[in-house]
Amino acid sequence: MVWIGIAIVFATFYFIIKNYETRLVLILSGVIMAALGGNIVSSVNAFVKEFTNSGLVPTICIVMGFSYVMDYTGCSKHLVAFLTNLLKKVPLIIIPGSVLVTFFLNIAIPSAAGVAAAVGTLLIPTLLAVGVRPAMAASAVFLGTWGSVMSPGLMFNPQVAEMAGVDVMTVIATFSKQVLLAALAAALILMVIAHIKKEGVGSQRLGDEIVESASIKINYLFALIPVLPIVLLVLGSKQVQLIPEFTVPQAMLLGTALGFVVTRKHFGDMTKQFFRGVGDGFCDVVGIIAAAAMFIQGMQVIGLTDALLDMMKGSQQIAKFTAAFGPFIIAAISGTGNAAALAFNGAVTPHAATFGYGIIEMGSMVQIGGGLGRTMSPVAPSAIILAKIAGINPMEITKRNMIPTIVATFIVLFTLM
Repeated sequence: MVWIGIAIVFATFYFIIKNYETRLVLILSGVIMAALGGNIVSSVNAFVKEFTNSGLVPTICIVMGFSYVMDYTGCSKHLVAFLTNLLKKVPLIIIPGSVLVTFFLNIAIPSAAGVAAAVGTLLIPTLLAVGVRPAMAASAVFLGTWGSVMSPGLMFNPQVAEMAGVDVMTVIATFSKQVLLAALAAALILMVIAHIKKEGVGSQRLGDEIVESASIKINYLFALIPVLPIVLLVLGSKQVQLIPEFTVPQAMLLGTALGFVVTRKHFGDMTKQFFRGVGDGFCDVVGIIAAAAMFIQGMQVIGLTDALLDMMKGSQQIAKFTAAFGPFIIAAISGTGNAAALAFNGAVTPHAATFGYGIIEMGSMVQIGGGLGRTMSPVAPSAIILAKIAGINPMEITKRNMIPTIVATFIVLFTLM
């Protein structure tokens, strides 16, 4: 039965890589494994349970609602324009600066595709205008799209927090230094690659009019709104405690309300956008979590989870590298590490102490590995968006981001676990 389970898991990720509907593939795989194991009801119950998960559902849905309002009001665009203008003033560090600007924006706007579209339309023309080659310009922006691993609204951080019995900001504080170090290292490595390949600043000249076509008049108050919830969460966290503690939904709702008041757009339309985001968050994010829960339960019923745990108990190093590079490889191939990270966190991370690690450390490493793997994938939606803006093949981005993402994964792996 274990070998059958392994075959089903490989088939699952094959179909996900082939771009079949992820939720359907996970559900069918979970049902098949549970049926073979003789307990299909438990798999169905696991699916239903996630839709009423009080720790995950409100956080994910409200973050998505906030994100939709920020996009509709233009606040996200003003923030991006503000940071882009700062980079234009220091062309010598524009490549690593572009990586890090995108990284920090991806914390406030946790959708990789969303931040790629918002940042790419402004930052890529800026990079081209100072002589950066198109492939390097797209690579610099794409390399920053794993900043969402530090977002309190990313599905994995509340998941790990719930397993560990702590708040979300405690989870993020555990790995923030390691992730920031890895992000800086990746940005500097890409700068070196740009120098070696002669693709950096001054390697070509396309004219400043390209930047002017993408510029907007910045409203600095609008630019502040998208980052306000993050600021509130940090200042109110147990590690800082400068203000009363906020939950993620509370901070995001306050940010949404301020977006309404400050931008003064049509309140009815903004309300529709908020609830559209809430609905899409439930459909696209909570839905895949529920489907993954069904898949995880199927692995448990058929005996695959216990077999995997027994194998990993034999060596801490196996557990360590599997947690990082299992999701990394699948994400690099498929363009998304969500399914693999959710499955690993659901099946293995609760047993982290068995391997000598903490739940927070292992669970965080899993999602960071998946995020970094996606950040070198040529089939990730964000890579395709940026390649189209820059007018290049997405594989050109992968060639440049492969070394920085692998090095960043090793840095987090050896400093966190």
